[in-house]
Amino acid sequence: MDDVERMYRQLVRIIRATSPQLLTQPFPVSDLYSTILPYRLHRRELGLETNQDYEMALLELLSGARGYLIVEDRMKQALVGSLKSANPDPGLIREFAGARVALAPDALRQLDGDGQPAAAAPPADAATIATAPTGTTIREATSAARPTAGLATTAPTAQVGAARDTGAAPTRPTGTTASAPATVTRRPSRPITVASPGEECPHCKGELPAGRPINFCPHCGQDLTMRHCPACGSELEHEWKFCVTCGRAVGTA
Repeated sequence: MDDVERMYRQLVRIIRATSPQLLTQPFPVSDLYSTILPYRLHRRELGLETNQDYEMALLELLSGARGYLIVEDRMKQALVGSLKSANPDPGLIREFAGARVALAPDALRQLDGDGQPAAAAPPADAATIATAPTGTTIREATSAARPTAGLATTAPTAQVGAARDTGAAPTRPTGTTASAPATVTRRPSRPITVASPGEECPHCKGELPAGRPINFCPHCGQDLTMRHCPACGSELEHEWKFCVTCGRAVGTA
């Protein structure tokens, strides 16, 4: 088992344990390396000695070359091109922080002991993943992109969809058990103020509103109050000049 396969298996293991909805739901690239599988928390399980080894494995994983992930075409072309070059640039990953990826159902099926419902979901293509609204599952994205040929929507899906449209709480079929909602803890954010017009979001390059305090990009929704250390990936406050984990000088944005 090489570094990329080990990283993929650890990614699936963590998602199944902490965020099972991501088995069938696209998620941002930035979430993968900052909150789902950050190097500083999983270095031992990944068997990687340095952050550079981690980023090189992540570069190949996100390129889609192994078929482990469904990735957007633009990112795939850029990362595959970098991997083929004499000096691959793992830092290229952060230029696609706002791009979305999803676990490929075929790869999930091949994992030993895979009995998860996600494995039965039909694969969606990269274009569907890139344009699907946030929260859309791979199954829903594929169904929306292809003719249903007379297939009826299942009752639970129809009830949830109707509840979203009317604002009413969805009814749960008899015999099913409600799962406890996931609790997400987010650190308090201190707003930043964009000084002048024309300043761009570092994630999606969209223009930010000038002269007002903001926490998140209005175009891609990324947290602008927090950055990541280029050396170890630790979360850093916007105004910090050094990483609190490894001491790397990062300057201010």
